[in-house]
Amino acid sequence: MSRETVAAKRYAKALYEIAAAEGRTLEVEEELKALAAAFQAGDDIEHFIASPKITETAKWEAISRAIEGKLSKPVVSTVKLLVERGRIGLLPELVDAYVSISGEALGLANAVVTTTYPLNEDEKQQVAAEFGTLVKKKIRIENVIDPSLLGGMKVRIGDTLYDGSLAGKLERLEKSFRRQAL
Repeated sequence: MSRETVAAKRYAKALYEIAAAEGRTLEVEEELKALAAAFQAGDDIEHFIASPKITETAKWEAISRAIEGKLSKPVVSTVKLLVERGRIGLLPELVDAYVSISGEALGLANAVVTTTYPLNEDEKQQVAAEFGTLVKKKIRIENVIDPSLLGGMKVRIGDTLYDGSLAGKLERLEKSFRRQAL
């Protein structure tokens, strides 16, 4: 595990503890996700943040004007700390670590559901219910579209992949034919 990942986890844990004490765990999570998405939205922002020519003070002034009144105090304080210490580049890893920590504490699991078409809300709820029972957690669904699946779906929860796609089934069938031919 890299030092950046370890540092991001420490920041995330501290932020989670503050958010949990205030009863705002999921609100802080959404704010972090929105902030990370905004930072990654354009090359100009990434270049500005990564530039060694711009002082941390100037970076913080620009960022604080942009987020003022839009984010909770714990998130603003964390961002300020990251900027002051020249570690704002850790934000994406911090978000991932925070989501993991808060999900574990709240009994939530994130599932990336890959399908050939966008799932509607009823389908998402059905998948969440079925896999929630399987892993004994409440499931949050992120739907990814991949036409190469041909049909069916793939569901990734943590490190586990449930492959019910037609492409996956055909691949497994091909492997079994190869084993029999040997």
